[in-house]
Amino acid sequence: MKQAKCKICRRLGDKLFLKGEKCLGSKCAMIKRPFAPGQKAKKRRGNLTEFGREMREKQKVKKWYNVSESQFKDYVFEVMENRASGVDVASQLIAKLESRLDNIIFRMGWAKSRGQARLLVTHGHFLVNGKKIDIPSCRINVGDAISIREGSKNKEALKGISEAMKKYSLPKWLSFDGSKIEGKVMRYPTPEDVQLPSEISTIFEHYSR
Repeated sequence: MKQAKCKICRRLGDKLFLKGEKCLGSKCAMIKRPFAPGQKAKKRRGNLTEFGREMREKQKVKKWYNVSESQFKDYVFEVMENRASGVDVASQLIAKLESRLDNIIFRMGWAKSRGQARLLVTHGHFLVNGKKIDIPSCRINVGDAISIREGSKNKEALKGISEAMKKYSLPKWLSFDGSKIEGKVMRYPTPEDVQLPSEISTIFEHYSR
C-alpha cells in the first residue's frame, strides 16, 4: 500500500518536496507536524543505530527520485562496480538518477513534481531526439533534445510552458530553446548542482554490508 507523501517526509525527518509546489506553503506537514507519524505531540526523534541511519538516508534519496527499491539498488551496484578504478561513485550515482527522463522533465520545470513527470512520460507526451519515449527510467545522454509531442502541447498540464519558462530558474546543466520548446542536457550534474537531502556516502555503506 502506498504511503501518503506527507507521511513519508515526516517519517524520514526531511522535506522531500514530493508534492511539488504544495510543499512550499505554510500548510506543509513538515511545518505543522515536524515529527514522525504516530508520535502525536512528541517532537524529538529517538537515536538511530548506524544501520537505521543508513536506511533513512537511502530512503530519502529513493523517495526524492521516486524510484523503486529494485531500480535504486541496480543503480547503486552499477556504480559500485567502478569503485576500484577510483571514480567518484557519488557523482556517478547522481548522474544516473538525474539523467532519467522523468527527472529531466521535472528539472526542466515541465512538471510540478517527479510523480507528475513520471505520469506525463508514461502517457507518451514527450519526444527524445524526435522519437516518442514513454519509459520514465529512460536515460538521457548529453546532447539529447527533449520536446513535447505536437498532439500534447494543448494538454492542461503542458499549456503555457514557453511563458512559464521565462520565469523559471533552469539548472545550469540544462538548456531551453523557447522557439522550439525544446530542452537539452548540456552536461551531467555534479553533487553541488543537485544538493541532495541525504549523506550519499551512507548509501554505499548500506549496500556494502
